[in-house]
Amino acid sequence: MTASCFLCLGFLFVVLGCRAEAPQVSPNLSFLDVVTGDEGAHRLSKRQQPYPYNPRLPNQRVPIPVAQRPGVRFQAQGSYPTGTGIGAGGYLPAGYNPGGGSFNPYGNNPNTYNDPNNAPWDDGRTGPPTIPINDGSIYTITPERLANIRKPLMYWFFDKGGDSGNGDYQTDIHASNTQVHKNFNFQLPFFGFRFNYTRISLNGYLEFSDPPELLTYPLQFPSPGWPKVRDPSFIGIWYSKCRISPVRDPNRHTPGIYFRMERDLWGRTDRFGVEFRERLKWDLREGIVGSDSFEPKHAAVITWKNVTFSGGNDASISRVNTFQLVLATNEVITYAMFNYDEVQWTSHTEAGGDPTSGEGGTPAFVGFNAGNGTRSFVYEPYSQDAAIRNLKLHGWGNGKPGRHLFRIDEQILIGNCNKDIAKASLNLHYAPESGNMLGGTIVNITGPCFTATDDIVCRFDYTSVKGTVIDSNRAVCVQPYLNAEGYIPFEISINSGFYTWKGKYFVETPATAEEKITFNDDSVHQTYPRQIVINWNKYNLTTNLAASVQISIYGYKEVTTQPQFMFIDLIEAGVTNTGYYSIDPSNYRNRNNVYDFDSIMFGFIQINLTVPTTYNSLTITPVIWSRPIPLGWYFAPQYERIYGTKWPHALCDKWLMYDRYLKNFAADVSSCPCKLEQALNDKGRYQPDPDCDMITNRKCFYHKGARHCVQTGSPNIDGSEQQCCYDKNNFLMLSYDQMWGSSPKRSHNLGYLPWNEANKVPTLSQWFHDIIPTYVCCMWQEEQSVGCEALRFERRPSQDCVGYQAPYVGTVFGDPHFITFDNLEYTFNGQGEFVLVRSDSEKYKLDVQGRFERIPPNIFGESEATLLTSVAATVNNSAIIEVRLRPRFARWRYALDVFADSRRIYFDRPALRSQHFRGVTVYQGSRVLNQSEVIIMFDTGVGVEVVENHGYMAARVYLPWTYINQTRGLLGNWSFDKNDDFTLPDGSIVNVGNLNDFEAIHRQFGMKWILEDKVTNRGRALFVQDNGRKASFYTNTSFVPEFKKSPQEILPPNRQQDVKIAEDLCAESYQCRYDYAVSLNKDLAYWTLDYFSTYTSISEKAAQRVISCGVLETPQYGRKSNFFFIPGTKVVFECNQNYILVGDQKRVCSPQGKWEAPEYGYTECLPEEEYSMMSIGITTGIIAAVVIPLILIIVCVIFHLVRKRDKEADQERRERLATSFSPRQPSVAADPAAESMLPSQSRETELS
Repeated sequence: MTASCFLCLGFLFVVLGCRAEAPQVSPNLSFLDVVTGDEGAHRLSKRQQPYPYNPRLPNQRVPIPVAQRPGVRFQAQGSYPTGTGIGAGGYLPAGYNPGGGSFNPYGNNPNTYNDPNNAPWDDGRTGPPTIPINDGSIYTITPERLANIRKPLMYWFFDKGGDSGNGDYQTDIHASNTQVHKNFNFQLPFFGFRFNYTRISLNGYLEFSDPPELLTYPLQFPSPGWPKVRDPSFIGIWYSKCRISPVRDPNRHTPGIYFRMERDLWGRTDRFGVEFRERLKWDLREGIVGSDSFEPKHAAVITWKNVTFSGGNDASISRVNTFQLVLATNEVITYAMFNYDEVQWTSHTEAGGDPTSGEGGTPAFVGFNAGNGTRSFVYEPYSQDAAIRNLKLHGWGNGKPGRHLFRIDEQILIGNCNKDIAKASLNLHYAPESGNMLGGTIVNITGPCFTATDDIVCRFDYTSVKGTVIDSNRAVCVQPYLNAEGYIPFEISINSGFYTWKGKYFVETPATAEEKITFNDDSVHQTYPRQIVINWNKYNLTTNLAASVQISIYGYKEVTTQPQFMFIDLIEAGVTNTGYYSIDPSNYRNRNNVYDFDSIMFGFIQINLTVPTTYNSLTITPVIWSRPIPLGWYFAPQYERIYGTKWPHALCDKWLMYDRYLKNFAADVSSCPCKLEQALNDKGRYQPDPDCDMITNRKCFYHKGARHCVQTGSPNIDGSEQQCCYDKNNFLMLSYDQMWGSSPKRSHNLGYLPWNEANKVPTLSQWFHDIIPTYVCCMWQEEQSVGCEALRFERRPSQDCVGYQAPYVGTVFGDPHFITFDNLEYTFNGQGEFVLVRSDSEKYKLDVQGRFERIPPNIFGESEATLLTSVAATVNNSAIIEVRLRPRFARWRYALDVFADSRRIYFDRPALRSQHFRGVTVYQGSRVLNQSEVIIMFDTGVGVEVVENHGYMAARVYLPWTYINQTRGLLGNWSFDKNDDFTLPDGSIVNVGNLNDFEAIHRQFGMKWILEDKVTNRGRALFVQDNGRKASFYTNTSFVPEFKKSPQEILPPNRQQDVKIAEDLCAESYQCRYDYAVSLNKDLAYWTLDYFSTYTSISEKAAQRVISCGVLETPQYGRKSNFFFIPGTKVVFECNQNYILVGDQKRVCSPQGKWEAPEYGYTECLPEEEYSMMSIGITTGIIAAVVIPLILIIVCVIFHLVRKRDKEADQERRERLATSFSPRQPSVAADPAAESMLPSQSRETELS
């Protein structure tokens, strides 16, 4: 017993100290440990949790006691870099450890088979039982064992063992029976569809539907004759007529077809299940870009062993091919692996092959076909080409010649290089396909075949960076900082050659990119927080939890025409990658770098590995970013030393001075709707604001009290953005009323071309010009401070909704029914591609087109009706957007296909929910996760909304008033007059008389708007021409629909119960009744009624004009009793404590949409001291106004009296003087000469 214990301890010591020898893919390199790809860097498998995954608790996240942990701790060496899971110094569940078990058919305890490096199935012939046996023990695979089982090209296939003794060998497949049906009992996504079964064919393919009865060579898929000729869904590893050769090779496997299925791999604990899962998982993760976090749940292995070609002579039986198809899926993502072990022939005799050698003629088809006339993928240059022989020699999946890897669930993506193809433009495959504009995303690339000495250059738009080779199939580049948004060209050059390998890379704006660094609270928005706690997903950087990371801050400013994105400071250099860190702002109080970063008031937190990985002199480290944040917490102590405690006032004044030199743009943006209902229905101009969305983000940090905000979908001609926020009463919030009101933006979040100039950089310019002023002027001051009011009233004032005009709506739905912009309802059942709306004026060019196809048959056979299946639109020179209904069994993940300039796009990640193209923005509704609602917003204000429910599609077109009298097509001429809606392409108007005359409408109006393969006055067809199918493919001018209207007329007399169903289901809607009658499909009728009701609601809201009295400013230091602005509103003004109201105390909104005339013309709130001083002044003024005139009057009276007295005295004196002379003296008056002789004194007295 004691010896046994020591033996066990010794073995454990050896295991703990072992160093894993990994298979050498290249001299020093393996794959990068970055979580990328379509599953998203944030999505972790159960085996990547910080504690080992317990397979017995598959749906729980509970720590397993150390004593029970199945992982073995070890340090790896070889080609695996530190931090890749294996070699990370952690428990194997973070990397290679499966935490599972195995079955040994030869031992009592199969999971502790005495030789861990060998198993009974290593002979390749004897397989384990079909149903695994588990005795409860847990099997742990060693790195050595994993490396050993990954060496062979071919996966296990057995002709012995199993339940039947034949292993995986399919005895039912032979010359007289070339295929066998297999049920998966799980879902296998393939090329957009999903299957739970397959049929294995001797002829080198897996099929999911019947092939054509006759094959013509070379094979062409989709079948050109579809739907008259069957178009199969299949995976073709070697699609050619085969037969089983009797020739055996040295390993003695029985020639024929093998099939093995392994289910529920996630929870398997048996040895074979664990080894199979780990082998498959790491072959895929290392073999194909974007699969770094993939965990196979189910798998199937199909092997064609020693098959020769059909029609050969006796000498041909020695010409054999051996190949294998491996499928792996988690029921969302599917990968396919083609292994070619032997290739000795290429063609069967019916395809022109030589009967002895199997050469010449048309070689086998290699590729994939989705079926039902949809899509195909031809594996060039091998398929049906002489280069097919190179399949055994090339591929290099996992460094093995003959292995070829594909991702096949939605689109076919190649996982291996291809050096046998030469074109001027080749498709580059890479993952991830998008990244944050700030840079740091590690992009894994597959396309050309690489060598270790290749010089790789990646070009993102116009910015080039150096890349490095990982192995023959993979190179990596680190995305640089980019001034761009949306899809940009992504190309690579090898050894200074041409950029022939190309793709489209999506640049996410910093405000909408995935938020990989988050904050516990709002402390980061404060100026003097005690601490700032940040969180991140530690697996976004590495699976090595012992690795250290460094935290930095970056900032942005625009002080010249060239924007500057700058490193500011290192917050911490050696933090353990725990996913948590607390920043202490006091540690940076003594920094003195504010002069180096003048005008920088916002930035980002960046986290990356402290010790990056170096490959061929290229330093690589994953980088994650926060969303934009203010940097007041960092710079506040420095600003305080410069400006004092009121430094926000100084910064605000500085910004106000700067902004006043710029154009006042607020009057040039779109008018806001008055009410939320209007904003939600203006699909051509407004989309939800991601910072305040009542569905996805109700925090509304910058607009407290708001229920929902909308923003313009694209910048106007000045690059500006309008924002409209609505309160709990659904009314527009104005900045004149509160600091949380709507706020226009000088810079749109999307920026403006060219993006490398000041005021035009996506997100960064908006933060610099519009968001940071909110902090320095309002949030870091008082709401009613002078700076805040200058921002709200002068620089960023809300637009009132006085001039808002709601768009008008036209719609098509059901089988199909039309309602024009003038609200004319009619039915037209055409088959083909038609013009819905067309405007061909020089200023307003618009084309919206619809494709209509036959509805499925009902119980009586073919239905004489059609349905809308696709909509395409463009305005002026914008990108062409097409939204197409997916086939019935391809809607399990996505309901609609969306194309932008013929490129298929998806909205399945938050950063991709809104995508901007040339002249148009396309986004998915907030509630929608499956692309069943897509909104197209053109820069001119035109909106197209396409919705799908249960396979039934409807389209609504929203037009602004600039298109009045500009439109033609099936949705009529918008002129507020129904009589001219039936306008033909030549401008003439058709009078069909009775709208119930469906036949007259069909022949005289509807069919006149059908599109042709040539350009006419109806325009050219905008639809993507899949497989060369032009408009004529869908057109059926001889199709005669059902012209009767009511169910009583349409249905046979013995179907009165259906008439009753139509009446009960549809009420008064003739469209609903008609659709049920022609289809007998309740779902179609229901959704027709629903689309009609939705349109009715939208049009009613659009027709309701909201009268607004406009802005009524809130007095400084005061408040209003309410913020309403509709007629009948009575607003009472009040003042804050210690303030006194002067002027008008209330205002009333009149029915005419104007505030009633004020009594005083002003309303102010004055401080009590100022009011007292003003009162004293008024009193003094009153007194002065009374007393001073009185004094003047008294003075004047006194002066008058004094003067009168003086005059009287003078008169008396004269009289006395006159009487003092003798009467005998002559009169002076009578004798002037005598007067002159009087004494001078007497004259002076007289003069006085």
